[in-house]
Amino acid sequence: MAHRWLPSLSALRAFEAAARHESAKQAAEELHVTATAISHQIRSLEESLGVALFLRKPRKLELTAQGRELQQTLETAFDSINTTVARLSAAPCRQAITLSTTPAIAVRWLVPWVCLLRDTHPDIDLRFHTSHEPVALDGVTADVAIRYGDGRWPGLVAEKLFDNTFAPICSPHLGLHDIADLPNHPLIHFRAQGALSAPIHWASWQKLANVPGLDVSAGLAFSDETHAISAALGAQGVALMSRQLIEDELKAGRLVQ
Repeated sequence: MAHRWLPSLSALRAFEAAARHESAKQAAEELHVTATAISHQIRSLEESLGVALFLRKPRKLELTAQGRELQQTLETAFDSINTTVARLSAAPCRQAITLSTTPAIAVRWLVPWVCLLRDTHPDIDLRFHTSHEPVALDGVTADVAIRYGDGRWPGLVAEKLFDNTFAPICSPHLGLHDIADLPNHPLIHFRAQGALSAPIHWASWQKLANVPGLDVSAGLAFSDETHAISAALGAQGVALMSRQLIEDELKAGRLVQ
């Protein structure tokens, strides 16, 4: 692209105002400068162009033929700039909000509701940050976060979203109908790396259920809850899952408790 040469934009602006008012004084009042500054800008423009733009008369400035041509071009250009700037200034200001949440909450619980946010707040752009680790809610890494926990986080405002109910879940293809048969099937573990708080694990569930012969240290282990759900759907074993995250699969019978 060829280099674009333009005279001083300040000089062009001073000339356009003086041409419109036919007066350096009135141009100075409009642009909040002195009449001397306007005259200096116009003379500098004339020198750079090598033409006279005004015939200077005692009480007014009269455009030369070259000045009239430049004035018409600048009037069109400045009107176009003004229209564009006004349109951009009137455009609604968009706000971006970064939400940090666990991968499973994002994919299986939150994303289906994003359409409601678009409908009620079309000026907000939602950005997802997925992690099990705690993040700084500093407006840079994230603005808000969703995590497992009891809501007691010093310095933060916490809002309870829902109670979590965890239960052993598997594919109906496993044919598992009695909890006593659980030791005969592989366990699927979800172990979030870096999380300060996590959902219930097989070891804590076993203390409550007291199923004889159940080896809670064996089986498949995933660091991503969505992968554990996929393994359960694939009849790879029994997962200890949040019912809230697999509600659709339970209703459809793709998973059973």
